Amino acid sequence: MKTENQSVETDFILLGLFQYGPMDTLLFVDIAILFSVALMGNSILIFLICLDTRLHTPMYFLLSQISFIDMMFISTTVPKMTINFLSNCKTITFLSCEIQTFVFLVLGGTEAVLLGFMSYDRYVAICHPLHYPVLMSRKICWFMVTCAWTSSSLNSLIHTLYVFQLPFCSSQLINHFFCEIPSLMPLVCQDISQYEYTIVLSGLIMLLLPFVAILASYARVLTVVFQVNSGKGQTKAISTCSSHLIVASLFYTTSLSTYTRPHSLHSPEQDKVVAVFYTIITPLLNPFIYSLRNKEVMGALKRHIGPCIFVQKM
Repeated sequence: MKTENQSVETDFILLGLFQYGPMDTLLFVDIAILFSVALMGNSILIFLICLDTRLHTPMYFLLSQISFIDMMFISTTVPKMTINFLSNCKTITFLSCEIQTFVFLVLGGTEAVLLGFMSYDRYVAICHPLHYPVLMSRKICWFMVTCAWTSSSLNSLIHTLYVFQLPFCSSQLINHFFCEIPSLMPLVCQDISQYEYTIVLSGLIMLLLPFVAILASYARVLTVVFQVNSGKGQTKAISTCSSHLIVASLFYTTSLSTYTRPHSLHSPEQDKVVAVFYTIITPLLNPFIYSLRNKEVMGALKRHIGPCIFVQKM
């Protein structure tokens, strides 16, 4: 029997996160507010890191990269979801879907790798403080960032090119609010069981490996910290590491849930809820977790933003 394949000219239809009831409208408004707050929070954090010389350290350099990625990350999915909801037009072109998938995978992979490098930064700072200027020099920081972007881009390019040359069936309905590889798999007309192993392998390398490295680094950090007699030093180290661990745990656990489960165990409704966490909630929480629990960032906020608020009140 002949199978109808998806052509490049044919649009996909995103079923979206919302329908069109009163409660969905309220939920949509909430998502739009969270999107705005996430953009504002990450923008302010990048602004402070660039402006305040006290924050010109490797840790905050990597954090500024994370904030930049989060701004792009949330902007990759929410605006299209917003347009589809407001215009009642749920279509997305084949090319746009391909680009969205590629960009999303690049940003997600890069953030996963950079979060791992941030744990290495804390490990070196606490366990090898005398070697910190050498082991975390500006050159090494840029090398880390370049490695993260390059490896993620290569991984994303391979998966995107492979998936979008597969034959898609006549069904054009993507049961998701953006184009993501797991949500595209049900539309493929041929056996992709072997490719599913490749997705799981990529997920383990890009997500689980950095997460394990973070856990190992902080296990060593906590061992060293509790050997130190200084209560103030212990508090500062634990505060810094716990902030990063909270962000990392939320990002990795939800991403691993999507990219390391077999296709047969995926549920569209569950996938959409989980996707909200690593596409919207994590970019929203990152700047606030790092800033509200960090005296250096709060100090920079008071020095640079505080005077502006005071002048406006005058």
